[in-house]
Amino acid sequence: MLRIAVIGATGAVGRECLTLLDGGIVPAARVAPAASARSAGRDLASEWGLSLPLAPLTAVEDIDPDAVDVAVLCAGAEVSRREAERLAAAGVLVVDNSSAFRMRPDVPLVVPQVNPGALADRPACNLVSNPNCSTIQLVRALHPLHELAGLESVVVATYQAASGGGLRGLEELAQGSSRLLSDPGAPPEEAGGRFGQPLPFNLVPEIGLQDETGLSHEERKLVREPRKILGLPDLRVAATAVRVPVFHCHSEAVHVRLRRPVTAEAVEDALAATPGLRAYRRSHSPSYPMPRSVFARSEDRALVHVGRIRVEPEDPTAVALWVVADNLRVGAALNALQIVELAAKQGWLS
Repeated sequence: MLRIAVIGATGAVGRECLTLLDGGIVPAARVAPAASARSAGRDLASEWGLSLPLAPLTAVEDIDPDAVDVAVLCAGAEVSRREAERLAAAGVLVVDNSSAFRMRPDVPLVVPQVNPGALADRPACNLVSNPNCSTIQLVRALHPLHELAGLESVVVATYQAASGGGLRGLEELAQGSSRLLSDPGAPPEEAGGRFGQPLPFNLVPEIGLQDETGLSHEERKLVREPRKILGLPDLRVAATAVRVPVFHCHSEAVHVRLRRPVTAEAVEDALAATPGLRAYRRSHSPSYPMPRSVFARSEDRALVHVGRIRVEPEDPTAVALWVVADNLRVGAALNALQIVELAAKQGWLS
């Protein structure tokens, strides 16, 4: 059984990791939560009703690498750049949720259902990157289509929930929505906050800073990461990332060009046969997933949901999909712990 450190344990993704570990996704002899020094000493097991063997919360800097087999980092790129390589150099396998190392050639970027071969050998750097939350659900829907008929190009528009901004983002949406509902005539809020612009009853078509080409930080991830995960360095990807006033679950409108013609039935069958996906056929009612319904049930939060499956009548190589997944669970915590599970099966951690 493993000794696991969860860094950033008090945040939204860290809490999801502890909840999944409490459910036994990875057998753990000991789980050591860590966060900022001001949170040290909190008894998270009692606070959150967890039964797993949980050590008292410590500061990130106080983690003893000799007492840890695996560290799951959920504290953001700044903390990852400061702490991940220190732990990795001491022999700890580090699974990092941030963007700090994703595009480094020597660091595997892994979605276990899509590219488990990337972990055929333990990386010499002891680092494994968890992809961006929107990337994970996207490539899990794209992979069966690539196996069916080959991917030529992808156009994706994301509709990303406030939980992508962590606990602070959820609080901003809740409080701002309450203020507007109580006083619909109130003047608009000033720009700023977690999302750059006010999110309640609004759409913000910019997630992260724009570069010189006009792509936002989130859009750059959506362009680059699928190429690395799918092993398709020349795949054409165009992305638009939008923050929406939804609390949980990211949604994506995906348009794919394939190398060979397909039928809608063949696409539905390929998606339905893929473990971890729920395909909504045109004969279903409704024939599409929605964030509220996906988040309502624990078993649905663990799946990628795909509906509105269409093939263009004039072009049987063109496919459209609507993809919804819980960005904190499927898009972060679950994928990270499935990486740990895969590494354990490879015998690296015994």
